[in-house]
Amino acid sequence: MSLELTDISKSFKDDTVLDKVSLHVPEGQTLVLFGPSGAGKTVLLRLIAGVVEPDAGQIKISGVDVDGVEPEDRNIGMAFQNFALFPHMDAHANIASPLTAQKQDKTAIQTGVQALAKLLKIDHVLSHKPKELSNGQKQRTALARALAGKPKILLLDDPLRNVDAKLRFEMRLELPRLLSDQNATVIYVTQDYKEAMAFGDEIAVINGGVIQQVGTPEQIYLAPGNMDIARLFGDPVINFLDVKLQQDAAGVFALISGKRIDLDMGYSHVVGKDCVLGIRPESVLFVGEDHERAVPVTVDAETPLNEKTVNLCHTARGREIMASRPSGTDGPAEGDTFVTIDAARALIFDKLTGVLIEPLETAVEGKVA
Repeated sequence: MSLELTDISKSFKDDTVLDKVSLHVPEGQTLVLFGPSGAGKTVLLRLIAGVVEPDAGQIKISGVDVDGVEPEDRNIGMAFQNFALFPHMDAHANIASPLTAQKQDKTAIQTGVQALAKLLKIDHVLSHKPKELSNGQKQRTALARALAGKPKILLLDDPLRNVDAKLRFEMRLELPRLLSDQNATVIYVTQDYKEAMAFGDEIAVINGGVIQQVGTPEQIYLAPGNMDIARLFGDPVINFLDVKLQQDAAGVFALISGKRIDLDMGYSHVVGKDCVLGIRPESVLFVGEDHERAVPVTVDAETPLNEKTVNLCHTARGREIMASRPSGTDGPAEGDTFVTIDAARALIFDKLTGVLIEPLETAVEGKVA
C-alpha cells in the first residue's frame, strides 16, 4: 500500500504543530522522518494512524481517502514511544495479539513470536509482564508486536531509542532486511542521523512542523537544503566559514587564510555576495607545505574516535576548522601544519537565509521545501 499526505495541518490551541505537510511513500518503501524533539514527528504518525484527526489536509492509503476510517480498519502497525503494551499480558501474548486477531493457528503464532523475539533479543523475557521489563525490552516488545501481523503500513516511532549501543548497531543491519522482506510501506521516526541514513530509501527532514527537505540519504548528506540540515547530518559536524566569492580569468574562488579555493564556475551568479562555505571534516586533508593549495593551520587538539581521528584546528585568522581522517593514517597531533580542501565537495550557503546555493550548471535532486 502506498501512503500520500497532502497539506496536513494540525494545531493544539494556539500551537501549530504541523503546517501543510505533504509526503508520498510508494508501496514497499521506507521513509525516515528525521528531526529534533518537538518537530511534529509523533503527531504526524498519530494522524496517519487515525488516533488524531487533522485540522486540514488529506491522507490517502493506496489512493483512498481514509478520513473517517477507524484506526483498526487502516491495516497499520504501530510502535510508539510510550510502548502502549497490554499490562495484563506477558511479552509473548503482547507480541502475539495481532496474530491472534488474525485467527492464526497456535503453531503459526508460536513460530512468528519466537522468530521476532529472537531477532530482537527478547526471547528470554517472553513470560514477563510489561512491569517486569526494562524500557529497552518494552520498546522491543512493542516493535515485535507491530511487526508480527505483517501490516501493509508500519509506523515506527524511534523504536530503538532505549536500546543499548551494541543491539542498536545490530538492528541497523537486521531491521532494514526484515522490513524489506515484509514489503511494508514504512515511516520510521528517528533523531539519529546514522539510523536515518541506514534505514531510509528517502529521508524527510522536518523541523517546526514543516518539511524542509526530502531526498535520498546521499542527497541529504551531499546537498543539504540549508545550514541547519547540514549540521544535523555528520559527525563531527560540518565546518562553516564566512566567505565572499570572487572571480577572475581562472574561475570562481574563495580565500581561506589568503589561499585560493577554486569552486565550480556555476557559482558565478553569487560572486561578491556574503556566503558561508560548508566543508565536511573528511574533506579537509593534511598536506605538505609544497602542496599547490596548501592552507596554513594550527592543530589545537587530536581526538581518536575508533574508526577515525579528528583534529581541531584554527586558521591564520583564528577560525576553527575540524579535519577527520581514517584511524591509522598519518596526521599531526598538534602544532603548525597545512591542509587542503576538497573543493569538489564544498557547499555554498546564503549567509542571510542559510539556504543552499546551487551552482547553475547542476541541479540537486533532493526536493527542498
